Amino acid sequence: MSGAPPGTTDDDRNRWLVLVVLCASLLLVAVDATVLHVAVPAVTEELRPSGIELLWIVDVYPLVCASLLILFGTLGDRVGRRRVLLIGYGCFGAASAVAAYAADPGTLICARALLGVGGAMIMPATLSILRQVFPDRRERAVAIGIWSAVAAVGAAIGPLVGGVLLEHFWWGSVFLVNIPLMAVCLPVGALLLPESTGDRSGPWDVAGALLAATGLFSVILAVKRAGGGDLFTAGTVLAGGLGCGLLVLFVRRQRRLGEPLVDLSAFSRPAFGTAVCCIVLTVLALVGLALVAAQYLQLVLGLSPLETGLRLLPLSLAAIGAGLLGSRMLHRFGPRRMVASGFALTAVAVLTLTVLGEHDRPAAMTLGFVLLGFGLETTLFGSYESMLSDAPAAEAGGAAAIGETAYQFGAGIGIALLGSVMNAMYAPAVRRADGVPGVGAADAESAGNSLGEAYTVAARIGGESGEALREAARDAFVHGMHMTLAASALLLACGALAALRLPRDLCAGHRGADELGENADRSLLPTGVTRP
Repeated sequence: MSGAPPGTTDDDRNRWLVLVVLCASLLLVAVDATVLHVAVPAVTEELRPSGIELLWIVDVYPLVCASLLILFGTLGDRVGRRRVLLIGYGCFGAASAVAAYAADPGTLICARALLGVGGAMIMPATLSILRQVFPDRRERAVAIGIWSAVAAVGAAIGPLVGGVLLEHFWWGSVFLVNIPLMAVCLPVGALLLPESTGDRSGPWDVAGALLAATGLFSVILAVKRAGGGDLFTAGTVLAGGLGCGLLVLFVRRQRRLGEPLVDLSAFSRPAFGTAVCCIVLTVLALVGLALVAAQYLQLVLGLSPLETGLRLLPLSLAAIGAGLLGSRMLHRFGPRRMVASGFALTAVAVLTLTVLGEHDRPAAMTLGFVLLGFGLETTLFGSYESMLSDAPAAEAGGAAAIGETAYQFGAGIGIALLGSVMNAMYAPAVRRADGVPGVGAADAESAGNSLGEAYTVAARIGGESGEALREAARDAFVHGMHMTLAASALLLACGALAALRLPRDLCAGHRGADELGENADRSLLPTGVTRP
């Protein structure tokens, strides 16, 4: 990065070139987050995981990632965001190779956990570097729109790539797509990305980082166990109590320190605290729906993985459109109306999808997915922009880590919560099928674990009894899906009310990114990037 004079063509080109590299980083993580969804039935058939193991395979990535985001986000502020980002690339690539050739559920779970470590390095680094490179809020809004649109692109091509690979190769091939992307990002990032750090005054709070990581991991683990049916077991209570205790200690420690790891006073500001809350509610309501949708399309409607990816494509394309229009909508409507409207539109989309049943209704599905993608991206764009713009540039890594922690925390809680709703509706209904002639209690118990397992049991039983079990399981799954959608709509309505605390326009309640930019030390900016 050459030191071009401010406002010159070279300076502008350098900023946008950095954005391209950051978006490639995001694409790496976004593809991995969705490519597994279409592979879940194949993983279940090949590795034969238990219901709890399957939840771990899906959920361990956000669990580990969420617990480590604050640690790596603030570490990037201290030792260099590019350095942490490049290490994350290497970790992500190595974990992908292990996941691709996993021979048992335990190995796959460990590989997904290592992917979470890499993701925790990558995600806050991309956002914090973006915050540094684009100090002007209008330019930054455009950059965030492109950044979020790329996330939608990753979500779009993830199922498509996974579907194509599953048509011709084994399930592990869905993880191999990460390796070429990493092979490109690692050398290109080392050459082009500028290094940047925050305020290095005072020691880095290692103890606080470990308290936050262990506390978040324990809390989300407790919620995960509760979602798997272990609500009042000793392990769940111990994990929950330990996690809450550690997080309380973390908060008290941060309030006492003169140089805290995280500025907790930021949560009292509407533009920051409410935005974080909106991110959690959005992801909490919706993250489990992608998993339910993939299973519905493949197991209820009988679509192939590739057909499933194509059916999910309208959702991602609508999200891409919302990301590209985000800057214009933000300046026209302001954060409050933009985020609240996004919540409302997403709730309407979720309720629209409740008309889906055992028979294919492509028109209703497409309409619901388009509304869902546009509303979801509108909400997340407005929330992330408000949160990131409210934070000073020197604390960009910590702010980005908080935002991504909120996202991953919502993902972990959402899968557990919505999974609990789904299981509460599905399992009892299927296990009552032991009254069907030819279906024993053990068969009904196994069929109650998941729809895929119910189909396996039904195929083994065969005949009219097997078909009756298959139909009962399909009916129970559809009913559970409807209840899950209703719960999501309720959470989204709560989000719309919470969004009313956001600033009405871009200036109201804003800490003043421009003022912060003028007062911040110029050495905090990446090499060659000057203030416009």
